[in-house]
Amino acid sequence: MDNVTQTLKTYDVNKTKSKKKVGNFLNDFKRSKILLLMFLPTLIYIIVFRYLPMYGVIISFYDYNPYKGLFQSKFVGIQNYVSFFTNVDFTRILVNTFLLGIYRLIFTFPAPIILALVLNEVRNNHMKKFIQTVSYLPNFISVTVVAGMSVMFLGPTSGIVNHIINIFGGESVYFMSHPEYFRSIYVVTDIWQGAGWGSIIYLAAITSIDPAIYESAYMDGANKFQQIIHITLPSIAQTVVIMFIISTGNVVSIGFEKVFLLQNPAIMVTSDVISTYVYRTGLLNGDFSFATAAGLFNSVISLIFVWGSNYLSKKFGDNSLF
Repeated sequence: MDNVTQTLKTYDVNKTKSKKKVGNFLNDFKRSKILLLMFLPTLIYIIVFRYLPMYGVIISFYDYNPYKGLFQSKFVGIQNYVSFFTNVDFTRILVNTFLLGIYRLIFTFPAPIILALVLNEVRNNHMKKFIQTVSYLPNFISVTVVAGMSVMFLGPTSGIVNHIINIFGGESVYFMSHPEYFRSIYVVTDIWQGAGWGSIIYLAAITSIDPAIYESAYMDGANKFQQIIHITLPSIAQTVVIMFIISTGNVVSIGFEKVFLLQNPAIMVTSDVISTYVYRTGLLNGDFSFATAAGLFNSVISLIFVWGSNYLSKKFGDNSLF
């Protein structure tokens, strides 16, 4: 009898907690309905363009024929993956993708942090606003224009870079025909276009730091550099870690547009990455199944990078994305 009574009491308690949770959820929903309504277009975009296309992944297990349709095409299992891994171009495009992604992570990721730290130390408000505006503007220039500007500035005859080289007595260099310059050009244009916009997040994190902490450090004799090392950077560490974890997912997910627009046959040996390879095999050659297998491999590697960096961050620190 006591057991039955205890069970009933437990049931009533759980039922009360469930009602309370539902009530809290409804109250939160009512309070945040405007924000949720604003978020709705983003949610629809993610579902339509990120989740629904996942169904197409099964094409990689078929010898897909657009005229026959998916289920009328021949099922080949993992044959497309085997063909991709044993392809003569596999090692080259994988190395190119990893190197370009790692260069971006090493040089592009710290750039917004450094810019935010510098802007935070500018005391002239007019100068600060001017620098912010100038650094933000490149983000609003399309990738097509950026690629065109890069080709034009680096041109062998009319390019401004070669004009400067000639002024100092050097000879003109056709940068876009030398494979060894491609990664540097890609990373530099990435920094120029994204550093200002990326610094917004870090500036917001820096402004949330209590000024009294800086005043105490100053009274103790800490100079600006010491304040940055011992106050600013530790205070924004959580933001930096989260952004780094997100960035690691893009190590192999190199954007197609800029690479494709900067690419030419003379530099294919270093500029050909997985995304451009998928474009050629999938759209130009019509091998949709093979291209889907290559694209899925790229996505899985990105997921492993994100999970691995998050795991290490959680294991050796207090910050993580999930």
